[in-house]
Amino acid sequence: MASTIITRTPSSAGNRKTMTFSAWIKRSSDTTGRIFSTSYSGENNQFWIKFGGGNLGVYSRTSGSYTLGFDTTAKYRDVNGWLHIVVAIDTTQSTATDRVKVYVNGSLVSGNLGTTPSQNLDVEWNVAQPNDIGGKSDTNGEYFDGSMSHVHFCDGLALAPTVFGSTDSTTGEWQINTSPSFTLGTNGFTILKDGNTITDQSSNSNNFSLDSGTLTKTEDSPSNVFATMNPIDSYWMAATYSNGNNKVVTQGSHMTSMAATLGVSSGKYYWEVKADDVTGQMLTGIDTKGASTCATFSSGQCIEYTGQRDYAWGYRSNNGKVYNNDSSVNYGNTYTNNDIIGVALDLDNNKIYWSKNGTWQNSGDPTSGSTGTGAISITPASSTDTGVYFPAFSDNSTSSTITYSTNFGNGYFGTTAVSSAGTNASGIGIFEYDVPANFTALSTKGLNL
Repeated sequence: MASTIITRTPSSAGNRKTMTFSAWIKRSSDTTGRIFSTSYSGENNQFWIKFGGGNLGVYSRTSGSYTLGFDTTAKYRDVNGWLHIVVAIDTTQSTATDRVKVYVNGSLVSGNLGTTPSQNLDVEWNVAQPNDIGGKSDTNGEYFDGSMSHVHFCDGLALAPTVFGSTDSTTGEWQINTSPSFTLGTNGFTILKDGNTITDQSSNSNNFSLDSGTLTKTEDSPSNVFATMNPIDSYWMAATYSNGNNKVVTQGSHMTSMAATLGVSSGKYYWEVKADDVTGQMLTGIDTKGASTCATFSSGQCIEYTGQRDYAWGYRSNNGKVYNNDSSVNYGNTYTNNDIIGVALDLDNNKIYWSKNGTWQNSGDPTSGSTGTGAISITPASSTDTGVYFPAFSDNSTSSTITYSTNFGNGYFGTTAVSSAGTNASGIGIFEYDVPANFTALSTKGLNL
């Protein structure tokens, strides 16, 4: 998360000429943040790998002067998918461009070698100083905002990405190697393999400690990406996103609509939203377009709140009504702070259901199929303007903010784990309440069921 740093200080320096860092990362924002960092002597001596302005950069500085500087040409701004990053350094190479190699998802990437490392340079990495993951421990700054998994460090070898991943022969996607085999070297380590542990899971026992922030385990992984809220898909007034884009605070000065990152056209899906602070008017439901599009439809209106348009439905907090096409029907109870709303979307039968704290409203039964007991009937996705429905949320108040946290299967509301962990019929994701039979989480594995 965005304020978490783990750190380790080696008892002695390792190989400072040849080394490899590999990690799967998922960004939550396009902000500057250090993935890995060392810093000492009043920051005169530093090494860091970071994102800045979308570019991935690798830098080293000795006695206040840059000795290595590399920035990728490509920009990486995806806030929903995982990236596999490998940084391999070997300053013993006679060819300057072979001394720093950066790979993303298995491919060698081009970039600007702004400061060329000299042959046999000792970079400020693998030193007997704080080695930090997630930011800079000396100043508690430049935090990496996102998640990491399968973090490896090799002391003494410049390795290819094929050690840590491979291309799936069927899909062509770069996939994780969960048990890579390589020589670690004295200061090598393998961490963050099983959620929120910071124990070195190699035989080296080069364990890290928590320097700042809170470690949060997530079910989201390189092999199963869950939906989150989309910070670039909001209408009218921007909101503030945190906790992996699963916590949202609206500005309150105008209506705001937001959409999730994954949309669906068929299947049965379940997700939850916790009303952290809904003193205003909150709507939770679905919309057929990302909320930022503000396109002109036959009604002549843009998206203002979830339920305004003909292909959008929203369950409102202050009156318990469901809105569609700017009209409403009585549906369930009101909901307020700390209530958890479940949404069951059945696109095989074109029905949607809402629950409050585990009780299905309107005597609903999501397992009733085409009968649709207690359901709201929706337009088939194939008949809508885009053919895809997205989870959507709105602040329909112009005088107060709302705060809510989503759980698309990660098992957390913000940084708080679900307390009861209900059953999930499809075996994907962790939720507060029982998931209806044959429904699944909105994730890449869920989409493929």
